[in-house]
Amino acid sequence: MELVQINKTRYRKHLNVVIVCCIIALTSGSLGIAQTLIAVFPDPDGSHFHWNLLGVIVTALIIGGILGNIKQHPFMKEVVYVWDLKQVLNKLTRKMATLKRAAQDGDIDAMNAIQYSYAGSRLLWQLDDNTLVMDELSIAQAELDALAKHHNVTLDASSFQISHLKQY
Repeated sequence: MELVQINKTRYRKHLNVVIVCCIIALTSGSLGIAQTLIAVFPDPDGSHFHWNLLGVIVTALIIGGILGNIKQHPFMKEVVYVWDLKQVLNKLTRKMATLKRAAQDGDIDAMNAIQYSYAGSRLLWQLDDNTLVMDELSIAQAELDALAKHHNVTLDASSFQISHLKQY
């Protein structure tokens, strides 16, 4: 997955619209379904927990299906890109200890995977205004740069492929 700069304002605006729409749909859908089920199948004990839970589950599944169908729409471009990037970064995070050990041994793919992780994290944190850990990221980046120099490797995040993670 290629790292690309996206319009932060557009991303935040579209993400907020998606979140608000999902909240409204989940609230109204789950209440509507639950109230309909309660009216059709009343419980003499007055406990309607199972109908409320079913309403939430059904509505969540419907929302998931709708989001899956509209993720190719241009409005969703930035939101889907960030979602996909977060999934890749989560995979990298789970393999980070192994990647760092391999990088210490001079593994170029491991170093490029770490470089991709750092560059992707930097991009996400800037989009979300999460700059609190940027200093830690700068220190980790400097350590990786020193390691690459020691092994005479040129770091290139664009050469990272998710398929490279299978070897770690």
